[in-house]
Amino acid sequence: MVVVMDIGADEAQIESVIATLNDHGFDVHRSSGSQRTVLGAVGVKPEFDKRHIELLDGVYTVHRVSEPYKFASRSWKKEPTESKVGNVVIGGKEIAVMAGPCSVESEEQIHASAEAVARAGAKILRGGAFKPRSSPYSFQGLGEEGLVMMREAADAHGLAVVTELMDPSHADLMAKYADMVQIGARNMQNFPLLRAAGQLGLPVLLKRGLSATIQEWLMSAEYILAENNPDVVLCERGIRTFETMTRNTLDLSAVPVVKARSHLPVVVDPSHGTGIRNKVLPMARAGVAAGADGLMIEVHPDPDAALSDGPQSLHIPQFDELMAQIRLIAEAIGRSVG
Repeated sequence: MVVVMDIGADEAQIESVIATLNDHGFDVHRSSGSQRTVLGAVGVKPEFDKRHIELLDGVYTVHRVSEPYKFASRSWKKEPTESKVGNVVIGGKEIAVMAGPCSVESEEQIHASAEAVARAGAKILRGGAFKPRSSPYSFQGLGEEGLVMMREAADAHGLAVVTELMDPSHADLMAKYADMVQIGARNMQNFPLLRAAGQLGLPVLLKRGLSATIQEWLMSAEYILAENNPDVVLCERGIRTFETMTRNTLDLSAVPVVKARSHLPVVVDPSHGTGIRNKVLPMARAGVAAGADGLMIEVHPDPDAALSDGPQSLHIPQFDELMAQIRLIAEAIGRSVG
């Protein structure tokens, strides 16, 4: 249930409404917009008569939220959310580009990647220090050593850092080294991990699960938002279908669908979405045209020698070309790229 307060409602009236909702067994989350305060009342109480709240002083309107994802919905927040990652805003007019290698492999590799993507106009360095791999014998990442290298490379080139959180026990490391944490596709419904990410106080990049519906994806975002963390960014990275010509099927229709139902920013990952280097650039162009608020691109100084996901990683000149092309598309739809 959403309670919208009058424009002139004072703090005493707001607190009175919150207290009344609590007395009826609701958990209340408060959001203050530019003109009105909005209260989100969470609790499954179909028998509750909303007139108990409508009659209180300072209340403008009360309505039930039909979607199961309360805080991710447009009913809770009409205006688009803008999430700040370091000095970068995701969800505004500028399209944010996150780029870098799949994994941090060495100091030389991550510094070369950071220098290249920053020069081309990316604002956020991506890279994994802890890697979820299908095979237990594949490269699993360098752990804290990789986080240190990534932080130093990002700082040297004026970039923010996004990296994957795989285990709640790594939360302190993320708080120390990262500007944004990523929840990978395999962990989209790892609910204890989602809660831990929400409690970190950092923006969270939530990747869509391998076979997840849009509603399931938004419900996972709800776990993070329910921890009083408003900075959730959704990432469409491809879903599993019957098609075998690409690694996944990049569902670009999800971008406008989500934006119609949720206030959360959406970014597109064409690298995982296709799994094939020469398909990344055209799908990145399409993602921008579809209305994505950002792109996540894998870039490596020497993809053929990469320890993970080399076939989908761009060479540096290819990334330069991608940035030049998406700037043209962004301009055509009234946006910009750094």
